[in-house]
This record gives sequence, structure tokens and C-alpha cells, in this order.
Amino acid sequence: MLNFLANPARFMRIFGPLLPWCWAVAVLAGGAGLVLALFASPADYQQGDSVRIMYIHVPSAWMALGAYTVIAAFSAIALVWKHPLAHVVAEAAAPLGAGFTAICLVTGMLWGKTSWGTWWVWDARLTSVLVLLFLYLGLIALRGAFDDESRGQRAAALLALVGFVNIPIIKFSVEWWATLHQPASVLRAGGPAIHPSMLWPLLLMAVAFMAYFAALLILSVRTEIARRKAEALIVAGRRQS
Repeated sequence: MLNFLANPARFMRIFGPLLPWCWAVAVLAGGAGLVLALFASPADYQQGDSVRIMYIHVPSAWMALGAYTVIAAFSAIALVWKHPLAHVVAEAAAPLGAGFTAICLVTGMLWGKTSWGTWWVWDARLTSVLVLLFLYLGLIALRGAFDDESRGQRAAALLALVGFVNIPIIKFSVEWWATLHQPASVLRAGGPAIHPSMLWPLLLMAVAFMAYFAALLILSVRTEIARRKAEALIVAGRRQS
């Protein structure tokens, strides 16, 4: 089932053709989502036009959690089944997840300033998302902290699995503790509690963000595979000479 992670050529045969489709979905869904968000979606009766920050903030938050879940899953695969390409996928996803988390925090601060009158509050949701950013940065730094690449990959994989406990904390922090952050209005029991005029552009932006993440992930993995192949050819050439 996971044999495609043991063979880089097989991996690219499966996922390489998806790259242009991911770019197309990202552009089309993102363009349609932005048009609806800016021109068709109404302003909020309390927050006014500042609610439009939601169309960037919420998808980036979802992707921050989703990217870390991808990292944790592929880290587990790498540790259990020893597939080297699983480490590559996890490594490629880390900077992407860090970027989404940074966007989530910045847009959240902008939204918080207009809604709460302050840039930052140390409540459970905001603090746990900040911890997530530190986890991403820790994963990136840890992989390069060892002279032996395999040791760095294993250490980062273990950190990813330990840090995964933060994901449900972020998800349920609003329900578990009293926070200023509003509760879930889309992914909730009983269905979305948001008007379709706001829900559709939000979902389109979420699809665009997911396609963008998938495209960059495939591109990063392909680049790493090419780098390793080039290094192997250089080593083989030196041995022959």
C-alpha cells in the first residue's frame, strides 16, 4: 500500500501528473473565492468589512493544522516502515506549514485588533497556535542540527509525533477553556452556522489553499529527489575517476 514511498520514481509517476491540476485548482478556486469574498459576500453586521480577513485567516488556520497532520503521518510511516521518501515528504511540508501558521497568526492579529481592540491575548487558542509555529520551526532546525542526516530525520520525526498532541488542543481549546476566540462555525456538529453567502467563498478559498499546498509539496519533493539523484551521480562519477 505504501510502496510508492519506497521508490522515488514510482512516487513521481503517481503524483507528478497531479501537479498542473493542483496549480489549476489553486488559481481557479482562489480567483473565484476572492471575487466572491470581496464583492459578493456581505459585510458583517458587527465587524463590517473587517470580516473579510476571515477568507484568508480561516483557510490558513485549517492548513496549519492539516500540514502538521501530514508531517506527523509521514513521520510515523518513516519510523515504522523505514521508507526514506516519507522523511522527504515530512521535511518538505514543514516550511509550508510554518508559512500557513504565520499567515494565520498575522491575519488573526489584524482581525483581533478590529474585533477585540487588541493585537494579542494570551488565551488558549492563540497560545496553542503560537506553539504550533514554534514546533514547525523546531522541526526545520532539528533536521539540520545533525551531521548525520538520518539522525536528524529521526529526531524530527519523533518531535513531530510528540508535538501532534497540540493539534487537538488547538481544535478544542475554545470548547475546553473560556477564550475570546469564537467557536467553530463551519466544522461543527449540526452543520455550518454561517450564511451560504459567506460559506461558499470560504470553502473555495480553503480548496485553493489545499491545492496550493499540494502543488508546492509535490514540487518540493520532486526537487529533493532530483537533488539526491544529482548527488548520487556526482559521487558515482568521482568513484569512476
